[in-house]
Amino acid sequence: MIELAEGCGAITHLAAFKIPRYSDALDTLQINAYGSEAIVKAAVHHKCKLVAASTSDAYGKNAKVPFSEDDDLVLGRPDVKRWAYAISKIFEEQLLFAYRDRCDADVVLLRFFGGYGPHQHLTWWGGPQSVFINAALENREIEIHGDGQQTRSFTYVADHVDGIIRAIERPQANGKVINIGNTREISIADLATMIWSMIRGDEPPKIKYVPYETFGKYEDVRRRVPDITRARTLLGFEPTLDLEEGLPRTIAWQISRRNALAQQVA
Repeated sequence: MIELAEGCGAITHLAAFKIPRYSDALDTLQINAYGSEAIVKAAVHHKCKLVAASTSDAYGKNAKVPFSEDDDLVLGRPDVKRWAYAISKIFEEQLLFAYRDRCDADVVLLRFFGGYGPHQHLTWWGGPQSVFINAALENREIEIHGDGQQTRSFTYVADHVDGIIRAIERPQANGKVINIGNTREISIADLATMIWSMIRGDEPPKIKYVPYETFGKYEDVRRRVPDITRARTLLGFEPTLDLEEGLPRTIAWQISRRNALAQQVA
């Protein structure tokens, strides 16, 4: 990794192993911890700035919304593997700040909220919207985990990229944790209905609710909305694409990808 970073002025670290919904937590914890340390060591060696992806999941079960960067991080029980991802990213934040303090490194942590858009992962790793789109395209039930009343804020990928570029270019971001996201709050059930209507028009939506117990010990976050005052103040960041514009672009990309894969099989 150190050799690969030679000549870099800045490194953007976006790689991560996600929430272990269907597997154990070991890969999530080890890959995110060791991977982040390898990257920050490379940044320190070459004296380049490091902008790293943290996550809105770090706020956990904190009931105070919108989430501000100075708010407490409230996680669940240690035997609930669902928290492994948040824990790994909180560790990453602490690790990078420790390298900043000891090695005088320039680091920025961006807590992203609900990224989606073209080229997203098409499993749950990509977020509920990618799975919902596939289900609607195939005219089968959209599976919603829990009661669907949990809320999220979804951010189009171009807005996330804009936030990253601003964090790289602006020295006032150095040493900060910054929320990057859209402030619109929507329930998962309403998201599923919106996607269904965009794809299948007036057809009644097919929805199937999957109890959390299906995943063993599982806890979810009821609401997740960012306070982006810091991003606005330090970066001049403002999200520009709402779901009504971003989702159709994402659906169009997902359809083109499915068609391309079908042609390859044929």
